[in-house]
Amino acid sequence: MKGFDRSCPFCRFMRSLAFTGVGMGLGSGIAYLLGASKENIMMSGIVVAAVLVFGLLDRKKKN
Repeated sequence: MKGFDRSCPFCRFMRSLAFTGVGMGLGSGIAYLLGASKENIMMSGIVVAAVLVFGLLDRKKKN
């Protein structure tokens, strides 16, 4: 059985989409529970998603 290249561009793209979805859900959910406005809910989701994607992907590249 052939092993797959985990650093192919498609794999990295799909992994970043997964982290973006998880980050958006976490950030938006927490802001919603705290009673934020719709604009703040979306903004916190975007910020948390960016932190997850860029923070986790950069950490994996350094190792």
